[in-house]
Amino acid sequence: MCYSGPSMTKRTGHRDWRWQALWWHHFFLLWTTIDGQTRYSIPEELKQGSVVGNLAKDLGLGLSDIFDRKLRVASEAGEQYFSVDAGKGELVVNDRIDREALCGQSASCVLPLQVVLEDPLQLFRVEVEIQDINDNSPKFPSNDITLEIAESTVVGVRFPLESAIDPDVGSNSLKSYTLSKDECFSIRIKEVAGGRKVPELILAKLLDREKKAVHHLLLTALDGGNPVRSGTSQISVKVLDNNDNVPVFEKILYKVSIHENTADGATVVETKASDMDEGQNGEIEYSFGAHTSDIVLSVFTIDEISGSIFLKGKLDYESTSNYEIDVSAKDKGSPRMEGHCTVHVEVLDVNDNAPEIILTSHPKPVREDSPNGTVVALLSARDLDSGDNGKVTLQLPHISQFVLKPSFAQNYALVTRGILDRENVSEYNIEITATDSGSPPLSSKKTLTVSITDVNDNPPVFTQPSYNVYLKENGVPGSILYSVSASDLDFGENAKVSYSILDSKVQDVSVSSYVYMNSDNGSIYSMHSFDYEKLKVFQILVQAKDQGSPCLSSNATVHVFILDQNDNAPAVIYPSSAALGSLSHQRMPRSAKAGHLVTKVTAVDADSGHNAWISYRLAEATDSSLFTVNLYTGEVRTKRAVSEQDDSSQRLLIEIKDDGEPVQSSTVTVSIMVEDGLHEPILDLRQKAVEPSKKTGRITLYLILSLASVSVLSLVTFLILAVKCIRSSRSSGSCCMRRSDCDDYKNPNRNLQIQLNTDGPIKYVEVLGGDMLSQSQSFRSCMSPMSEYSDFTLIKPSSTTDFKEVISVLDASLPDSTWTFESQQVSKYQPFILALKIQYDG
Repeated sequence: MCYSGPSMTKRTGHRDWRWQALWWHHFFLLWTTIDGQTRYSIPEELKQGSVVGNLAKDLGLGLSDIFDRKLRVASEAGEQYFSVDAGKGELVVNDRIDREALCGQSASCVLPLQVVLEDPLQLFRVEVEIQDINDNSPKFPSNDITLEIAESTVVGVRFPLESAIDPDVGSNSLKSYTLSKDECFSIRIKEVAGGRKVPELILAKLLDREKKAVHHLLLTALDGGNPVRSGTSQISVKVLDNNDNVPVFEKILYKVSIHENTADGATVVETKASDMDEGQNGEIEYSFGAHTSDIVLSVFTIDEISGSIFLKGKLDYESTSNYEIDVSAKDKGSPRMEGHCTVHVEVLDVNDNAPEIILTSHPKPVREDSPNGTVVALLSARDLDSGDNGKVTLQLPHISQFVLKPSFAQNYALVTRGILDRENVSEYNIEITATDSGSPPLSSKKTLTVSITDVNDNPPVFTQPSYNVYLKENGVPGSILYSVSASDLDFGENAKVSYSILDSKVQDVSVSSYVYMNSDNGSIYSMHSFDYEKLKVFQILVQAKDQGSPCLSSNATVHVFILDQNDNAPAVIYPSSAALGSLSHQRMPRSAKAGHLVTKVTAVDADSGHNAWISYRLAEATDSSLFTVNLYTGEVRTKRAVSEQDDSSQRLLIEIKDDGEPVQSSTVTVSIMVEDGLHEPILDLRQKAVEPSKKTGRITLYLILSLASVSVLSLVTFLILAVKCIRSSRSSGSCCMRRSDCDDYKNPNRNLQIQLNTDGPIKYVEVLGGDMLSQSQSFRSCMSPMSEYSDFTLIKPSSTTDFKEVISVLDASLPDSTWTFESQQVSKYQPFILALKIQYDG
């Protein structure tokens, strides 16, 4: 008979770690730099705010860099266990660190940190090793264990007991077991795969149920910490009769390997046990051990008859890479005998996890003038698989303006490559592909959006290099002349355009005295009314400038042409009335015949074109039947012969009108004294034949001969000049009209010829040729002495640009006349302005 009295052990479970934390802080707070990486070692369970190390000093950074470069710490574990004291540059504990929760039973527990600095982007890798402290006591899965052992069980039989669990590692882990004193039982420690210590209860002496039916034992588990921690479990051994052979497995340990993608229902292993007994004592039923974990039960199942273990759940190498399964074989005897074996299942990795791309630093906007190699973002790649299945490579499209630059341990920097142009591409969507080395390989993609910020590299551009503006004279001051527009391909402030007028001179006066410009919309306004007779054309040099730094600009020219309005009345230049007011005194003989030239009224108009075409009309007369006024020349002639009954004093009111709209006019009063004995002027000799008078005699004959000689000489001279003019016009392209003088205005860029042949004497011709950008004229004018009252005037630019219209106007205004117009190289020099004004006698 075996009997042992009750025994008691002291249980320690109080957690007061302050002294331990202080001890670790002074002796194990170490850091080292390995291959450019900084490594610290700290104990777990440090208080919040405890200093890990001077991060700024160890990384070679100044305290100002923490603020200026926005230093931050990122943890790959997800939980932010550490932070940086910005004032001291120290890495401090931010949250409770439980090594067992982070790393479980792993021998090494390292928390990788990424320290990110911006402007420029820079990445440091810091590792913090979490060292274990003895903060966990061993604990059994069950505080009470009941065993049934037949009294016939031979000495030396072993009964496996459930192991205690101690989350600590190393020297703080589970080290030994003790058993309360009992002469019938002893304890033995057995190490299984993975270094796990399993206690076995050994029968040291035969049992006698009659003496002691139940044995109460206290099993104590001890760790190796200082001080030692322990946990206990109460064992109750019931002594049974009969069935004295236990089932025995063929193997104490079964080892099997299985891929993690094995289908449900697959056979994992077949266990086999035998029992020397007969009958029900030899019939065996298989089951998992009483203390099999729920994880094992969710993944595996066992056939109670055959002992085969089947897969019923999903295997995942990344969560659990191996399983330890306790298999029990019980016979049906009374009492039931039980045998045990261990099945070790190793899970083989399969490439079933796609790689993952992790952004360490989100991409920042990039200037379009950034040099090659500018860091845009920091990123890393990881794969939960192992071996080749966990090796990841990152790729970018070949046409990308960016490239991945590897740094260390699956970390990359996204940097620029090539020239960036925001005007072509303002935003890049960069697709990064991560591919592992498994078979078949798995991949994943991540798209990063990188914005390109604008740089002022495009000047404003006007819609036209030059503008032509046609403005009527006498406009309202402050009215808008024209609006120019320029656009800028840049963005934001770089694309905001302001307009201004560059200083230049117009008739020796600054152009800003004539016009001003709205800097916002490019509208040009007049400062005052323009007078065509004073200013005909001028240029405005405008500038468009953006708001970039430095600013860019471009220029354009605005050509302003003043268009004539009929704002000037004709002015009488003969007969001169400066001294006599508006009254002119003339004399004529009473013997005057019909057609006698009494006087000639001459007027000019400061306007141009149709506005300067002058016509004469007899408005009032003492005797309207006696006088007539030529509509075009202003010559006052007699309509009939003067009679003795006509008054000796005649008064004529002559009205002079232009051809503008509205019509402008002026008048002149001519007083004619009819006198007896007053001879007709020699001018009438051309209208009738002069008969020799007997009174003149030989002297009159000499006068006639002299006059004829002078006339012949003048005719010969005119013919010579006419021939030279025709030859010169053919070679130089001049404008030729029959006149006594020949004036040349030369311009090598024009070739214009106008020939006019009229039946009546030409009074005057106005001709202009030139382009819109220049007021230079090039003409040769030839005139003949057909009328002593004719003149020639070269006038101003006109808005007329259609030559056919000019020709039609000339044709309509010159009845019974024939003339030709030739213009060479006109299309090449368009636009071309031509204005002619012709008045003729008769």
